[in-house]
Amino acid sequence: MLTLTQTAAEAVKEIVARVPLAEDGGVRIRDAGGSSGFELSVAPDPQPHDTIVVTDGARVFLDETAAVALEDRVLDAELQDDGAVRFALAAQG
Repeated sequence: MLTLTQTAAEAVKEIVARVPLAEDGGVRIRDAGGSSGFELSVAPDPQPHDTIVVTDGARVFLDETAAVALEDRVLDAELQDDGAVRFALAAQG
């Protein structure tokens, strides 16, 4: 299952806190298919078939295809001084 670094968990919580109607929600990762990669969005709730990953209170919702594709990955993040966030995926282990 996808794991989050501490930095990624903090970034997810910070991003979700910026969206008033999603303060108890999470970041949803959807497989956009093909060469498009993954789409990230803030969601107030997971979709019915989403896998939910929780790390230190940060919630990430993975659609079915993303959950399979990312099952052996680690999500990391880099926080910029201007509030921007850059996410990266790496192999576990």
